[in-house]
Amino acid sequence: MEQLFLQWLKEYGYIVLFGWSILEGEMGLIMAGIMSHTGDMFLPIALIVGALGGFTGDQIYFYIGRYNKNYIHSKLRSQRHKFAIAHLLLKKYGWPLIFVQRYMYGMRTVIPMAIGITKYSSKTFAIINLASAFAWAAITIVPAYFFGNELLELLKWMKANWYFALPLVLTIAGSVLYSLKRLENNIAKKRRLRTKKVAIQE
Repeated sequence: MEQLFLQWLKEYGYIVLFGWSILEGEMGLIMAGIMSHTGDMFLPIALIVGALGGFTGDQIYFYIGRYNKNYIHSKLRSQRHKFAIAHLLLKKYGWPLIFVQRYMYGMRTVIPMAIGITKYSSKTFAIINLASAFAWAAITIVPAYFFGNELLELLKWMKANWYFALPLVLTIAGSVLYSLKRLENNIAKKRRLRTKKVAIQE
């Protein structure tokens, strides 16, 4: 089964990379970097495909925010805090938020949708999003390309010692998610305090 998956990845690598970049991204980009290192992909094409996939994904979320109000209303009910934080960050930081939002785990789909709800220029969003997508692809794929041997050795070790590797990966992932949740809660708390302060002054 593993060999069959690897064969599909080698045969349809660019299609898989494009779809993976639309949905999530980093792991697909790292694999693209490793496969470029082994010669199964061509680095410049992998960079372009990965970037265009990331760009397409955020454009889809942006236009969902702009034209699919029913979906957004359902999202607002379940992720009200995240949408409020996204609007606060957009107001405070402006266009740089668009450039860095793909690195903000937990907010990556919410921010483009939240921007789409506003009257923000779709053309400006697309230009910044495209530049951000190419930077994101390069930052992830190029190091994986240059350190391909080391990453392959690491993957080999993780496969052979999964009983050590799995708890370690889960611990790291849990720590990252916990830290991001705390950051989200702190931003939401500051927003509530600011709103309460304005209400008292009025």
